[in-house]
Amino acid sequence: MIPDRRLILMGLAAGLAGCASGRGQPPLGAPLPADLAFAPWTDVAPEYLLFPGDEIEVALPTATELTRQLKIGPDGRVSLPLLGHVMAADRTLAELEADVAEGYAAQLRRPEVEVTLRLAGPLKVWVDGEVRNPGVFDMPGDIDAYQAVIMAGGFLPSAKSAQAALIRRGPGGVRMMRPIDLRPRRAEVVTLHRGDIIFVPRSTLGELAAFFTLFRAALPIGFSYALNGGYAST
Repeated sequence: MIPDRRLILMGLAAGLAGCASGRGQPPLGAPLPADLAFAPWTDVAPEYLLFPGDEIEVALPTATELTRQLKIGPDGRVSLPLLGHVMAADRTLAELEADVAEGYAAQLRRPEVEVTLRLAGPLKVWVDGEVRNPGVFDMPGDIDAYQAVIMAGGFLPSAKSAQAALIRRGPGGVRMMRPIDLRPRRAEVVTLHRGDIIFVPRSTLGELAAFFTLFRAALPIGFSYALNGGYAST
């Protein structure tokens, strides 16, 4: 059995709870460890990253017989002729083009590659913490954070719904966090993005430290973040 994921790392609780000021930043003079820090929140959308379930076309204008229309598998990979399995998830279109071109470089004289997104897969979010059925959920169209909690079975009696957290990947792959109030009839209307994580603590946002310490290695494909950068203040 895994360690108690609700363990509160008290040494970090004060710093993370200070994020409740609304900026998603620790208080000055109390930096978090680099691998647990959150970048300042921004609503600027990052460059699109491919995700399991996306349908793409990998075209080779100089070798059209190798062109394929593919669906990215649950493991994040696609299968290409001569190359076999290639990781596509968590890459931009340009990055996947470069990866495929490099793979074909030893076999084609001019390995020109064009990757096009034909159809985006389902909107997946992860709801964890003090909810009845934590896990990854396919969202039916536009949905907000409170509705996602309802899909996860609703709050447990122990939930601190007024001090929930939304974790999102920002520009450059950084991890951002903002506290959100998800109390019934008072819930903030926060539209979700693909790959968002909603965490509902039992006591304080300090539990986020334990959550990421125990589960970041098990984050599903498409939920990964840049974890090794220091906190960047504004």
